[in-house]
Amino acid sequence: MRIASLPDFLLQRIDRASGGPVNRQIYQVLRAATLSHQLPAGLQLPSSRELARELAMSRNTVTHAYEQLIAEGYLETRTGAGTFIADTVPDQIVEVSQSSRSGNGSDQAGHVGLSNRGTQLIQRAGVSTLQWGAFMPGVPDVTQFPNKVWSRLQNKHWRRSRAELLTYGQSGGYLPLREAIAEYLRVARSVNCRTGQVIITTGIHQSIDLAAKLLGEHGDRAWVEEPCYWGTRSVCQSLGIKPVPIPVDAEGMQVLQTDRSRPPRFIFVTPSHQYPLGTVMSLSRRRLLLEYAAAHKAWVMEDDYDSEFRYGSRPLASLQGLDTHERVLYMGTFSKTTFPGLRIGFLVVPEALSEAFATGHSELYRGGQVFTQAILADFMTEGYFASHIRRMRVLYGERLRLLQQAVGRHFGDAIDFSDGDAGLHLALHLPPGCDDRAISRKALAAGIITRPLSGYYMQAAAARRGLMLGYACVPDQQIAPAFDKLAAIIRKHWPA
Repeated sequence: MRIASLPDFLLQRIDRASGGPVNRQIYQVLRAATLSHQLPAGLQLPSSRELARELAMSRNTVTHAYEQLIAEGYLETRTGAGTFIADTVPDQIVEVSQSSRSGNGSDQAGHVGLSNRGTQLIQRAGVSTLQWGAFMPGVPDVTQFPNKVWSRLQNKHWRRSRAELLTYGQSGGYLPLREAIAEYLRVARSVNCRTGQVIITTGIHQSIDLAAKLLGEHGDRAWVEEPCYWGTRSVCQSLGIKPVPIPVDAEGMQVLQTDRSRPPRFIFVTPSHQYPLGTVMSLSRRRLLLEYAAAHKAWVMEDDYDSEFRYGSRPLASLQGLDTHERVLYMGTFSKTTFPGLRIGFLVVPEALSEAFATGHSELYRGGQVFTQAILADFMTEGYFASHIRRMRVLYGERLRLLQQAVGRHFGDAIDFSDGDAGLHLALHLPPGCDDRAISRKALAAGIITRPLSGYYMQAAAARRGLMLGYACVPDQQIAPAFDKLAAIIRKHWPA
């Protein structure tokens, strides 16, 4: 077979005025025509010399297009015969199942191709498209980070140009950083650990993912605080682990007798600073939780996400430091203490699990960022990390005071808030009749970022109405004006 009109076919589809490479256009036209069967398999094409003459262009232009199509399997050459359209049709056409013809539940839900698990993850996602501004919770003031110090440390490592910093990571992470983290946690958080127990991760999400994959099975149950951080629920559900909401009161997670009768595989807690309400787990509850976990072989996942920032007292000791049965895995992150884009966190595991977790982490995620980990290690060991935290603690404490003043000026005693002396946000509680989701949407339209407190609950009937207000990333002079706008929106939704 041979096509006499191929030059005309190409000329009608090539736009020389577009500025795009002509050889690329020839490639794209022939590729598309082959896939759509406009040019059938077995069709002989003119030689590159002949086609170039017909198109009035360089032979190299045509040759480059032909060579790319041959390399990708769209054309084939036959010795002594020429160039032909290759037969790319499969020998057997896979029969379409009835379920594929009718569509599955995910397709009907509007997420074409997603599994049911994937659809639920997307529908319940808590991630925000905006990550900066008043009053984005959980975000530090990255403009105050000591960039010059970091740049100097970075340049030092570039000058050394060590190959081991540019390849895949060591099992468990960069050793000097693991040493620095272990030393810091022993002193600042009363964590009992050796260097080998510290696993460097990309943050809390990866720490949960790793622990759930190595210690859990599909169908396991996990106690989570009600309300709790949305990311904990999302990661668990994506792995087939069922989160079970356990209510939180003034003393932290309140495990009822009905819950104790069905021991979980995991217990997720934020004992030093409950997220999002900010309560501190009492000593009696801590001891009860540890004894229960030991008796029922449950794993306690302690999320210590921002305990460095307490403004009325010293940081509280960790739950892990009380554990004598090695049932606690301690998670932390540098996203709040340095900058979120760093994407470095850590997981402290019981010593008996350290080797398995280091190997598992390398097997699942192929550790990297060694160069960045080396910079962070120097940042900690040379004292800059502790200095930065002290400075930011003063700054955030003042911003918290300014936000509290703004709330009091507008609402007095009509609205209360929790999380008053720690962290990077406060939870503003609203009357039961207030629609916190509607307020959050209206605020966003006005340029104010908030998160509805009710969105952190799994059970709608138990959800309290409120707003999560982050103050750490809001300059002092913007706090009062931003809350003035938010207060006006809240009043419009105030129950009669």
